[in-house]
Amino acid sequence: MAREFTRVGVVGLGTMGAGIVEVFARNGVDVTAVEISDGALERGRATLTGSTDRAVAKGKLAEAERDALLARVDFRVGLHALHDVDLVIEAVPEHLDLKQRIFAELDRVCKPEAILATNTSSLSVTEISVATTRPNQVIGIHFFNPAPVMKLVEVVRTVVTSADVVADVEALCERLGKVDVTISDRAGFIANALLFGYLNHAVGMFEARYATREDIDAAMKLGCGLPMGPLALMDLIGLDTAYEILDTMYRRGGRDRRHAPAPLLKQMVTAGLLGRKSGRGFYTYERPGSPKVVPDEYTPLAADAALADGARAIAKVGVVGSGTMATGIIEVFAKAGYEVVSVTRGAEKSAKVCEAVKTSLNKGVVRGKLSETDRDAALGRITWSATLEHLADVDLVVEAVIEELSVKKALFASLDEICKPGVVLATTTSSLPVIDVAMATQRPADVVGLHFFNPAPIMPLVEIVQTIRTSAETSATARAVCAKLGKTGVVCGDRSGFIVNALLFPYLNDAVKMLEASYSTADDIDYAMKLGCGYPMGPFELLDVVGLDVSLAIQRELYLELREPGFAPAPLLEHLVTAGYLGRKSGRGFRDHTRR
Repeated sequence: MAREFTRVGVVGLGTMGAGIVEVFARNGVDVTAVEISDGALERGRATLTGSTDRAVAKGKLAEAERDALLARVDFRVGLHALHDVDLVIEAVPEHLDLKQRIFAELDRVCKPEAILATNTSSLSVTEISVATTRPNQVIGIHFFNPAPVMKLVEVVRTVVTSADVVADVEALCERLGKVDVTISDRAGFIANALLFGYLNHAVGMFEARYATREDIDAAMKLGCGLPMGPLALMDLIGLDTAYEILDTMYRRGGRDRRHAPAPLLKQMVTAGLLGRKSGRGFYTYERPGSPKVVPDEYTPLAADAALADGARAIAKVGVVGSGTMATGIIEVFAKAGYEVVSVTRGAEKSAKVCEAVKTSLNKGVVRGKLSETDRDAALGRITWSATLEHLADVDLVVEAVIEELSVKKALFASLDEICKPGVVLATTTSSLPVIDVAMATQRPADVVGLHFFNPAPIMPLVEIVQTIRTSAETSATARAVCAKLGKTGVVCGDRSGFIVNALLFPYLNDAVKMLEASYSTADDIDYAMKLGCGYPMGPFELLDVVGLDVSLAIQRELYLELREPGFAPAPLLEHLVTAGYLGRKSGRGFRDHTRR
């Protein structure tokens, strides 16, 4: 039988500590809430009452329930008030020496059987535990912010944590309505270990002026369905907090360079640009603590002003290819009012593409997203062809053929001979160097990458990839076309992975390495990222959907270009691909899909 926790203590009543108090009090547990001074105690009380009042205002908590909740909380100054609690959770700032001093005092004050827990998100639970005479009763209970809302709790055991203590805490999490993942004491645990490498990479991308802050954030929100872009998330977390977490992970986690805080991050922290809480971080906010972003000197020009910068007129578009991506792109352009010439290798492929476009448009009509008149008009704008010569009078060509450089280069050399001067030549490659394709022509200034995401009619993002030879006029034209298509175009340089894949796939690769090291299970890692970070899919779910072979190919390209040791493909990923376990398409990847 799991032990009964009738009263718990919470040390530190900042945003996280007050949230943990609310979680316990909401679930009928009496709480002793402790701070270091009367002023800090009153701030903590105000945080708790503010949160519960908002819940009442939103209809998520009855007034009587709020009053009962608050009545369960005993606000006290000083650790001596915790002498009779069954469990203490420490939620003070992330400084090891501070936590060790607190745990040494808790060890002296608390009754012998009390469990001592830390809410640390990055520090060593083991190093905290050795400040006590009862390290077997010390455990990590890492709640996520905001604690009353977020479902995930990481339960962190050290090598000496008692199995009974772990079981008791797991049962307590279930009582609180939380989903727990139990892991060993490792830098960053699960969520932060995977999240902060990605966030740091995004900061480095911005620092190198590879893309704007707005485009990096839009790319990850629209391309991956994430709730926030990485730079906006850094502002929310606090740049000082992010720096401390990264620095701790770098020192504790084998000194992986990807966790070494980006130089810009240290400079911003030193300058007091800490994110929302200071009113300025990567973005500028209406006031300290406000979530409202206001324009600053880095805010891009209004779309109309930007698009007026020399964009060429585009009326007729050629699309080369017969796969899923080409089919979707044809539909997107035709629905947006462009005349479209679809070119495939042979009449049979053209007929299949035509049928696929018709089927997709008919689905739009059935779902009420498209009228029959608009469907017929879109189909009427498409010309079906099996010869490249029919692209002689188009204004833009979008290539969507197989991801083989030799094939694309040969195609672009042919387009160079066939197309009229001034035509924009675009490739939809997701991983190959656009400059290699551009240099197969005599007009590299007219070549740009237009990386649509699958399925193209639904996904709102297009990565506009500029090579060092792409002209400003060509880039402006690409941005104008994306705007007319109703897509969000994000501009970046010609580097492997562009924005989305360059940030996404190292994170996925890190998850595979975590599984490979037997640190956690695929299910728990997926739970951690979905419930702790709000991701729409866990990394292993996503890998099985994308295809392990595709993922491996992209990761190899990133590693070959950037030569970053941390980007080397996880051996487990390579082994699964070699074994033919490619994900859903083969019936088995990280999970067995034949049994579902």
